[in-house]
Amino acid sequence: MRNITTEGGTSLTITLSFSSSAEIPGSFDLQSASKRSLIPRSATRSIAGIPVDSRSCAQARQRAARLQFLVAPAPWTWCKWPVDQLLELLRERGFRRGSFVLSSGKESDFFIDCKPVALLARGHVLIGEALLERIRDLPGSLSAVAGVELGGCPLASAVAYASAESDDPLDAVYVRKEPKAHGTRKTLEGADRLTAGARLAIVEDTVTTGRSTLRAIDAVREAGFEVAGVVAVVDRLEGGAEVITGAGVSFSALYDRTDFMGET
Repeated sequence: MRNITTEGGTSLTITLSFSSSAEIPGSFDLQSASKRSLIPRSATRSIAGIPVDSRSCAQARQRAARLQFLVAPAPWTWCKWPVDQLLELLRERGFRRGSFVLSSGKESDFFIDCKPVALLARGHVLIGEALLERIRDLPGSLSAVAGVELGGCPLASAVAYASAESDDPLDAVYVRKEPKAHGTRKTLEGADRLTAGARLAIVEDTVTTGRSTLRAIDAVREAGFEVAGVVAVVDRLEGGAEVITGAGVSFSALYDRTDFMGET
């Protein structure tokens, strides 16, 4: 809780609640942050008891993390973060147990399909915000986010939408599995506006063996761009992460097998 005074002289008492302080090290200076307009007004209103949408929650958390605020651990009282809401939605709409053959040819006792969630209006917003927050953790500046055909394409669009009003918006690029057989014969769609050497983050829905991601990495590099990192929604923990990092590219995922199957 902090007392601050606005430029108009009004005194406000504001309480911020986050799920954990471990992710947000450093010092807390709400006074200077407020003066510099780094905490969105909608987040302030929500803390005062007025409902706020998840986008404002995500923006407040991202900005607090970048400023290295320290917030005492406490159950959140004004929202669940997009990454938590998204997990609930994936468990409900995209996860099934059973016997399945994956695109890699492997057999599996569970299946996660992110597309039904990513194509929901609400899911599209949540997945964009959750991925964007993780992408912002990548070092250096980024020019775009690239989605791997097919599942990664709506993810890239969602991230681009989530970033649209930020100081560093990221445009979307689609990476085809194969070049078009007609017309421009492109492998990358939306990359024409990028300059040589531009840094892109690649987003994937699920990662199993990592082979399709490697092909996308090669396609981006062959087009003259740099891959800043790969961020997936789900890592199935079947070796894909090691394959990607073995190619010299950082990898992270919002969730892994244990978030759905409850086993290590």
